[in-house]
Amino acid sequence: MVLTPLRKRILITGKNSRFCKFLKNDLKRFNTIFTSKENFDVLNYTKMKNFIKNKKVDYLIHIAGLSRPMSIHDEKINLSIDLNIIGTANIVKLCNEFNIKLIYFSTNYVYPGTKGNYKETDPLLPINNYAWSKLGGEASVQLYKNSLILRLCMTDYPFVHKKAIKGATTSFMFNKYVSKIIPRLLDKKGIINIGGKKRDILDFANKFSDKKIASINFKNLSNFPKNSSIEVKKLKKILKKDFIKKIIF
Repeated sequence: MVLTPLRKRILITGKNSRFCKFLKNDLKRFNTIFTSKENFDVLNYTKMKNFIKNKKVDYLIHIAGLSRPMSIHDEKINLSIDLNIIGTANIVKLCNEFNIKLIYFSTNYVYPGTKGNYKETDPLLPINNYAWSKLGGEASVQLYKNSLILRLCMTDYPFVHKKAIKGATTSFMFNKYVSKIIPRLLDKKGIINIGGKKRDILDFANKFSDKKIASINFKNLSNFPKNSSIEVKKLKKILKKDFIKKIIF
């Protein structure tokens, strides 16, 4: 009798995010558990522990957190700290206790956002509270060596915003392409940048939207990076050439 190997089990936080709609399809060959605040509250360690203790989870992908609008991280600082820093620290403690590989979703905004083309080894200096909260999460993840930090420059597909910033450069990759990359990175450790081609944000929006996108002048913004583009050489070395052709870099 030939035994069928057990599928690896992955627990994913942030079940209701747009990104998870794509991830559910791209992780079909795994045994997945998508969680939300209702059954896996990152601020309730005991509840998380009780949920996970008999499930034999191999990987935990931590997507859940407070993101948009960015102004909420100025208006509700305590909430930002709770969800993005304390909640992530609880996830790290949980993974450490149950020996689970942790994949943490961070952001390219942890870089200074001035010169662009940032490598994973470049100095970090967030320009806004959202990025500081994500870097706070990174700090706890760095304590746990069985982990991978993904510094993502990602936006929703299709482009959902009615306005885009003119005069600011970044390296957006659509979430549907990022989702296809994730299964290939599960066993990697350290820090990996994920993003696409370097573009002006308004130019990107107009290229990939079938509707007219209004312009926001970068000069009118006080806490947004001028050039947050990232280098993805490390990522490209991991991915196979035939796969890279399917992804917009």
